Amino acid sequence: MHHCLNVDEIIRLLARTLVDSGAGATAVSLARCCKSFEDPVLDALWVTQDRLLPLLRSLPGNVWKVEADRIVSLLAAFGSVPLPQSNCSTEEKSSNRIPTEAEWSRFRKYARGMRELKVDASQDLVTPDVLLALQLRAGNDHLFPRLRTFVCEGIAEGFIPSIPLFLSSNVVSIRIQFVASSPTVRVASTIARVSLLCPNLECITILIHNLPRHPFIAGAVSEMLLACNRDTLRQFMVNSPLTEEARRVLYQLPRLSHLSTTIQGPTSLPPVKLPNLIILCLEYDHGHEWLKGFSGAALGKLKTVSFYTRSGSAPITNFLEELKTVALTTSTQNTLSYFYFRTLQPWNPNYSSLLVFKHLIELVIEFSCRGGCSSRVDDNTVISLAEEMPKLKILQLGRPPCRTITGVTFKGLVALACRCIRLSKLCIHFRAHELVEATAGAEPSFSLEPVVLQTSCALTDLRVGETPIPPRSTLAVSMTLLQIFPQIRNVEHTNPEWKGVADAIRLFRRIGRHVHHASKPHLSRPV
Repeated sequence: MHHCLNVDEIIRLLARTLVDSGAGATAVSLARCCKSFEDPVLDALWVTQDRLLPLLRSLPGNVWKVEADRIVSLLAAFGSVPLPQSNCSTEEKSSNRIPTEAEWSRFRKYARGMRELKVDASQDLVTPDVLLALQLRAGNDHLFPRLRTFVCEGIAEGFIPSIPLFLSSNVVSIRIQFVASSPTVRVASTIARVSLLCPNLECITILIHNLPRHPFIAGAVSEMLLACNRDTLRQFMVNSPLTEEARRVLYQLPRLSHLSTTIQGPTSLPPVKLPNLIILCLEYDHGHEWLKGFSGAALGKLKTVSFYTRSGSAPITNFLEELKTVALTTSTQNTLSYFYFRTLQPWNPNYSSLLVFKHLIELVIEFSCRGGCSSRVDDNTVISLAEEMPKLKILQLGRPPCRTITGVTFKGLVALACRCIRLSKLCIHFRAHELVEATAGAEPSFSLEPVVLQTSCALTDLRVGETPIPPRSTLAVSMTLLQIFPQIRNVEHTNPEWKGVADAIRLFRRIGRHVHHASKPHLSRPV
């Protein structure tokens, strides 16, 4: 063997390269042939696991008790002396054998090699008894001593007590998702222990779906935050309210780059100072008093903001106006690239308040048209946005359009296509009738002129929802859309009348590509 392969760093680099490139079988064969590659290859294979089951199956199959393809018991944890073999049927022997020390050592070796682990109850068919058995067998030692990232999803009530099995002082990133059936007290108790088990956390994501806004949860989340190392925490994404003391700490964290939290009731925020914040996601349900905390805030790196109001929230009529007032006192109008606002309420926002954000790449505002169309988007609105935001790639104003004949006309769509040439996805209310009238005076022609590029807009996806379309106007609408958006490919609709338009666009594009290919000069081979 070449002397350079005696360097451990080189061997591990080769092992990681083979595994990352999908050549895992080759890496295993190499490890079997050369002892020097065994540990590096095993570490590369086990460093990241998106399921727990492969680790459990590293023990012999006759160690487990299996019912209906589900591992329901691990008997190895309850002793080190083999069970009596006499007077037992073959089936009982195969499901009751305790693994040898060598088998358990191999299991522990694989577990120690893990750096990232995802546990999903919907994929890992393992009962809580199995995890309890592993916990008992590990004793006071950590079963995953080198684990750095732990993701736990789809977890039912019985799994919650086993979460500490995966946590240690080396874990720096966690993502735990509690389902709706989880008991509030048990969830709160588990959350409160996270910082004690993982004192060096850098990234915290805890999602609590459909659980009541209980004081136990808010108190546990706040206690976890207060016990964290405030100099290392970079991400805090927890959809739960916080106590006043925890809010004072949260909005002053020096290294925080990702923040997602919930503001409940008429809550005021302390002065915000988050110089490294890049992504901000806030859910609120009552008024906009909390916006004042961001006035004059140090937010020099903020690129993405997302706001969400729950059903039954207070009116949101002047939210954008108040946001503009705050933005003018900070540098966010020069740094913001992604803006999202979602509400289940009908809403007619003042879009002119957004014109201060001239560098937006994505602008998504969702509101409801239930009970009547609430959209007031017109040509002037779209033209103003296009003039001030030429970098837009995604524009959505409202949810997929309703059946009301309202919105942007041919003029507004053309202006948008000409000014926002990078636009790739569009969802706004528009008047399909106007597209027909725009070509009504044109001479009938069967040439391919309608599919010739008219603008250089990059739009490929258009959401039309239930937008009404005039009868027998499929060709006119499709040809006009192709003239405005020559790269359009997908028309997402819930109105079946648009199926003909989508089919016609695909047909015109196929014909256009065929003619373009046929018109290319062909080079003949020299004789």
